[in-house]
Amino acid sequence: MKAVFPFLLLTTAAALAQEPTAPPSSKIPPQPRESWSGIKIKADDKPAFPEPPAGWDIKRDGIPHGKLVMISYDSKTVGTRRKMNVYTPPGYSTEKKYPVLYLLHGIGGDETEWARYAQPEILLDNLIADGKARPMIIVMPNGRAQKDDRPIGDIFAHIPAFLVFERDLLDDIIPTIESRYSVQSDREHRALAGLSMGGGQTMNIGFAHLDRFGWLGAFSSGPNAKRIEDLLPDPAAAKPLKLLWLSCGSRDGLLHVSQELHAEMTAKNVPHIWHVTDHAHDAPEWKQALYWFVQKLAFD
Repeated sequence: MKAVFPFLLLTTAAALAQEPTAPPSSKIPPQPRESWSGIKIKADDKPAFPEPPAGWDIKRDGIPHGKLVMISYDSKTVGTRRKMNVYTPPGYSTEKKYPVLYLLHGIGGDETEWARYAQPEILLDNLIADGKARPMIIVMPNGRAQKDDRPIGDIFAHIPAFLVFERDLLDDIIPTIESRYSVQSDREHRALAGLSMGGGQTMNIGFAHLDRFGWLGAFSSGPNAKRIEDLLPDPAAAKPLKLLWLSCGSRDGLLHVSQELHAEMTAKNVPHIWHVTDHAHDAPEWKQALYWFVQKLAFD
């Protein structure tokens, strides 16, 4: 399948690595921000972190390994039974309580996207073994909150379902995780992050519920991210935020969205990490972003 826009449904990492060159032929429902823009690199669009070290994403023998399992839950919001991928760290025990990262996919993905593109279980196993990341649970749900939540047909027509997902996350997914797993259920130990459409969802949901999430990460945020006047009308409300992460690739046709968010947060004096690499709207970008992001989740 040829990629003509960074949001198109793509099935392999190689396809995702293609540089976006044009907007889609289908009509996109109105979004808070421009869906396509020429790339203009600014002076502060630089990496905050180096390239990951050799072997960072290779499964290692001789270290403890966590588990990645698909579970089902009843969604009152959608009115059906849905699935989500859940990673539990090495040595997971009900005798301990763990922080949780809710990790959201893009408009062309589903609950398997992060596992296919970034293999979080390998990244976390390695980082935990090296003492560089806290043992945590990672929840990867389907952000398309509708009964047929497969990424098929005109995926842009599914945008309304990504809005409904806010209630599914808050009312169904989080309660399910907190009832089935031994977790720390306060905002200081609950993080939210996502790629592309999931990055926009993270900004919208996270800032609307700063009493629920202490750590936010938007990777290559999509144009669904609200404008600052709606996202953060009172900058003081962001003071309790432990971390705000904004990142994107310099060859990404949606770079302007992340640049706008960075500029808006800077103008509002909201502390954040700004990390720009030489990647495009692709799996390598999101994989390395996740690698560095989870290391910043101190959870203490």
